[in-house]
Amino acid sequence: MKIRRGDSVIVTTGADAGETPRRVLKVMSGTNKITVEGVNRVFKHVKRGHPKSPQGGRLEVEMPIDASNVQFFCEACSSKTRIGYRYADDGSKERFCKSCTASIGTISPAKAKYQKQ
Repeated sequence: MKIRRGDSVIVTTGADAGETPRRVLKVMSGTNKITVEGVNRVFKHVKRGHPKSPQGGRLEVEMPIDASNVQFFCEACSSKTRIGYRYADDGSKERFCKSCTASIGTISPAKAKYQKQ
């Protein structure tokens, strides 16, 4: 999965779809789901004596959504876009924006066999 925790994404489908970028809180790569801040909020009913709510009641929590329902938001070009992988000049692997080709961040350290000469 190309989306990481802390990335800004735009929800494209569902009840919470909109053009406001939101932050990814949790990524579950095994099930291809992500938890996004302020999206898919539900009420969870909790019994009395629970550590988060000792008096009991209803907690409002974010539930995971499918990763295909969001798109990465690039701060460099201020648009929603796709993400690609490439090797940098020093041989490290990085993520990049496919529309403006700006680097998003490195994934793995530099390897000698991928260095450009």
